[in-house]
Amino acid sequence: MSQFGVQVHGKPGRKLSGNGKTKIKSRDKKRYEIGGYFAATKLSEKDSTAAYRGRGGASKSRLKYAATANLLTKQGYKKVKIKAIIESPDNRNFARLNIITKGTIIDTELGKAVVTNRPGREGSINAKLV
Repeated sequence: MSQFGVQVHGKPGRKLSGNGKTKIKSRDKKRYEIGGYFAATKLSEKDSTAAYRGRGGASKSRLKYAATANLLTKQGYKKVKIKAIIESPDNRNFARLNIITKGTIIDTELGKAVVTNRPGREGSINAKLV
């Protein structure tokens, strides 16, 4: 998706110091400072993950499509089906686009729940009842 570009982590290129002078960066951005693309986990009929290479060659999984969530109840965790996405604190359009992020309120078989993890980083959805 073009609207979700790659972020560069680090100090800005130029900044005003306390005395009014402009501080200019002494070097360019490095490749290791560049973040990844937004995973945009979408609601679907079945779960689908994608493996990607992390720093140091570590293998990580990214959840691309989600159908179920691990819901925390009083009896413990239960795997439940996600019916719909109600609201997202990140962007109000994410609920319309069926994109799941941390903090998203979802409708499940056992009631409303809030997502407590980052599915684009972990490869699964954990949630607790609201």
